[in-house]
Amino acid sequence: MNSIPNSTGFTLAGGKIGVLVIHGFTGSPVTIAPWAKYFNQLGYTVSAPCLSGHGTDWQKLNETTWPDWYSSVEQSFIELKKSCDRVFVAGFSMGGSLALRLCQIRGSEVEGLILLNPSIHDRRFILKLTPILKYFIPSIKKGATDIAAPNPPKHSYGRTPLKALDSLRKLWQLAERDLYLIDLPVMVAYSINDHAVDPENSMTVIDNVFSVDIREVVFENSYHNVPLDYDADLLNTESKLFIEDVLSGNLQRGPDFKETDLVDAEFDSIISGLSLDESAPTTYLDELDNFDEVNRFIPPNPRWLKLDQTQRASAAAFIGSAIYLLLYTLTDFEIFGVWPAVLGFLGSIATIIWRTARKNDDLEDGSIL
Repeated sequence: MNSIPNSTGFTLAGGKIGVLVIHGFTGSPVTIAPWAKYFNQLGYTVSAPCLSGHGTDWQKLNETTWPDWYSSVEQSFIELKKSCDRVFVAGFSMGGSLALRLCQIRGSEVEGLILLNPSIHDRRFILKLTPILKYFIPSIKKGATDIAAPNPPKHSYGRTPLKALDSLRKLWQLAERDLYLIDLPVMVAYSINDHAVDPENSMTVIDNVFSVDIREVVFENSYHNVPLDYDADLLNTESKLFIEDVLSGNLQRGPDFKETDLVDAEFDSIISGLSLDESAPTTYLDELDNFDEVNRFIPPNPRWLKLDQTQRASAAAFIGSAIYLLLYTLTDFEIFGVWPAVLGFLGSIATIIWRTARKNDDLEDGSIL
């Protein structure tokens, strides 16, 4: 059962030019429906899938990972290719990172890429705690929807599931790492007042893709979800012009790129300092043998920890915070909110680790490691 009205994916028949439109994290096709329907009005065949775990409830999303979402995208792309000669890919928010990943893998089959407020990283420190927090807090409440226009339709979950968010971070890492594989004509459109995704994400894409034709579009009157906001018409117009320019040949792919060239260069740099003949004191095989010996792992012999008074207090804070977080998550119990307990939980761990490390530290002031 879908908790978001009209959130099922849809396909709109058109001509031999296809557009795959991908929604964002915790969202649904409702977020990009006006954009997708505009493409269809232009005569294009449009596919707007509902990604796995979306459009139902946040608990269902927490049971999925980014490969599940990518599978939804790839299957829709394959189906669209069956009826279309040329296909464009358009991604919004997390849909942008999925679109990037699709083009990094199947870029030769894509004509052009449109990214709307794409998310490929989040530099905030609190996100680095997600791998730990996800085991104690299933989800956190989201703020108000990031749309400047009044009365937007319900289009996404009201909570952010943390296991799914942690998986999204892994997708970001891959999408950002492999930006150099993108040589397609790209349109990067972003809002300067986006409160959900830092516009720096778009700058990262622009600065690191291998494309020679990159079109930059800026929205000044909308927040994150542009298709449901004041600049929807501008988004539609710029998307139309971009596709027409690609189809006419005014925008083209980047120069030929061979990934094997990078692999060969990296291999050459590794062996450049090694001798492969007998004229040198050691041979390549000797170097490998020496490397194995020098880097042989010697297991440590740890001792039982003896906690001092500060560490015992931290251990008590650790247990108390953990119990509070469990009660907060599983019941309606609440005294001072969740974040003080989270900080107390993490702070107690950090204190125990720091005190333990310093206890056996024999370095004098001014020593150099």
